[in-house]
Amino acid sequence: MSLFDDSHLGLRLKVAGLGAALMAANLAAWGWALTAFHGSGVLLGTALLAYGLGLRHAVDADHIAAIDNVTRKLMQEGKQPIGVGFFFALGHSTVVVVAAAAIALTESTLQERYPALVAVGGVIGTGVSAGFLFLIAAINLIVLAGVWRLFRRVRRGGVYAEAELDIFLAQRGLFGRVFRRLFRLVSRSWHMYPLGLLFGLGFDTATEIGLLGISAAQASKGLPVWSILVFPALFSAGMSLIDTTDGVLMLGAYRWAFVNPIRKLYYNLTVTAVSVIVAAAIGGIEALGLVADRFGFEGRVWRAIGAANDQFGALGFAIVGIFVATWAVSFIVYRVKGYDKLNA
Repeated sequence: MSLFDDSHLGLRLKVAGLGAALMAANLAAWGWALTAFHGSGVLLGTALLAYGLGLRHAVDADHIAAIDNVTRKLMQEGKQPIGVGFFFALGHSTVVVVAAAAIALTESTLQERYPALVAVGGVIGTGVSAGFLFLIAAINLIVLAGVWRLFRRVRRGGVYAEAELDIFLAQRGLFGRVFRRLFRLVSRSWHMYPLGLLFGLGFDTATEIGLLGISAAQASKGLPVWSILVFPALFSAGMSLIDTTDGVLMLGAYRWAFVNPIRKLYYNLTVTAVSVIVAAAIGGIEALGLVADRFGFEGRVWRAIGAANDQFGALGFAIVGIFVATWAVSFIVYRVKGYDKLNA
């Protein structure tokens, strides 16, 4: 567990070790698939499909938003959280594997055998996802207001000490002090495991439904349970690879910003603003989609919300693009405006 202690010690070695472990897990999953299905091109093709579904599921909007926001939150607390994406994917994968195993044992889809359970899981999963993103948006909005005041003072020629920003980020104002215990729900990388577990209860995305369909179809054809579990294993391996990579890349980008005190202040200002918008928007889409689904609302607006919920993969790619663009524009503006010359 020293690999995930979120300390600054041996960071490169930890990243290398985590990457090696993920590659070993992916190779092991494919080794299992090749051993189980070596005589069937159709089943190997289905295994490739399950792996592809996992890769794509990792870029769903709620994954990207949650991993990014928690990574930056923990960095603001002086940690180096390389395992945020990994533990989020691990928790999510637990639900996927358990559901696929249940399907393999009952030879039916969860929707057919346990419709009430699926409905409750959908409400819990979506509710937790939306609620967490709203909470993160609220926290970041408080941070944004304080960082903006500090930055405006520096632009007017005031003196700024890095410790001042660190103290503010740690306290998060009056609201933060009142709800500090709530804000500390995720204070370590591994705390993302139960969060990923709760996020995974929904089973309302095309990728997850597709995986369950694959498992049910193969169970109905008499494929052994241990062979059917290859599909969720591949799904989980692909998802974990991308989610973990996402968290590590975001950690690297934020480390650049934390090198210089003024750069740290400016970067927190720009990226926090984007994070507030992204977290609130994705949480709002999920919450409104849940409301529309539960109460059967109709109309152009509700259809648009439903369509957005159905395109979470595309939204995830869009969010990645937004953050990359934000990093690039922030770097350019920072250089052009000469903010390095401000008082620190």
